[in-house]
Amino acid sequence: MSHRKTDTDYLAISARIRAMENRLLTRERMDRMIEARDDAEAMKLLAECGYNDAAGLEGALAQARAEVFKDMEQGAPDPRLVEVFQIKYDYHNAKTILKAQAMGSDPERLLLFGGRYDPAQLWDSWQREALSGVGEEFRKAMEQAKVVLGEGGDPQRADLILDKACYREMAQLARELKSPFLQGYVRLSVDVANLRAAVRVARMGREGEFLRQVLLPGGNVSEMAIAAARGDALGEVFRSGPLAQAADLGAKLAQPGGEALTAFERECDNALTAYLAAARRIPFGEETVIGYLYAKEQEFTAIRAIFAGRAAGLDGDTIRSRLRETYV
Repeated sequence: MSHRKTDTDYLAISARIRAMENRLLTRERMDRMIEARDDAEAMKLLAECGYNDAAGLEGALAQARAEVFKDMEQGAPDPRLVEVFQIKYDYHNAKTILKAQAMGSDPERLLLFGGRYDPAQLWDSWQREALSGVGEEFRKAMEQAKVVLGEGGDPQRADLILDKACYREMAQLARELKSPFLQGYVRLSVDVANLRAAVRVARMGREGEFLRQVLLPGGNVSEMAIAAARGDALGEVFRSGPLAQAADLGAKLAQPGGEALTAFERECDNALTAYLAAARRIPFGEETVIGYLYAKEQEFTAIRAIFAGRAAGLDGDTIRSRLRETYV
């Protein structure tokens, strides 16, 4: 097992990240993008933040994601920090490939770059039943999910197999890195996923055993505690943690056919941002790399939400209401 890097090993990369944070998308820059006369002007504003505005929106985001991952892999003393943020792209691609195969369609358009495994190679090797170059956990999860789908099972069960494997891989990597900050992020991410699941299941009127089946292990709040609480009692279960506000809001929305979940989803994401933003108070260390990677992920999400809102003809205030708290 490799020696754990110390905070001082991160002096150089932390200093560089502090400088790069000045180019992150601020609320003021978001407002200018929202109010831009047309998409061409909005894309020019993206260029101010270092994006390739000539590549089109999706091309610019894909290129930026690849660049930030490569930059942090090369600059961080332990490049495995980046993998924690790449894992979810691999599992998205796994879901996409399995569903496309079951339907006899081509998944290429829906595959995402940014994971540990090249999506085109993943699809090709899976088709040839020669999956290689991937981790054992990932391979087993794909094979188990394929069996479930092949038996005519619920696609949701297949997704759950992959989701559990995804968070297991994230948690295992955080443990191997011996990073309490990263472990805390993974546990909070599980809590967010479970809180969202509990609210949605309650709105479907399908609590009890169904909820127990879809909850993920590894969070700060036990699955048993969440499953035992009725939808309107979720606020009590999460009362003492960072998701208290989100859970209170979710509890009010946990009635079948309740109001839209937009504000609840935003509060869940804001809790994660608040946790990761604590990295900005740490002068140097692995936290700066983790925080910056999360900040860029949030930035990509915000940019996509702004352009989607503009395309839908939404007014500025409506678009703003859908945006999350910013890292900077």
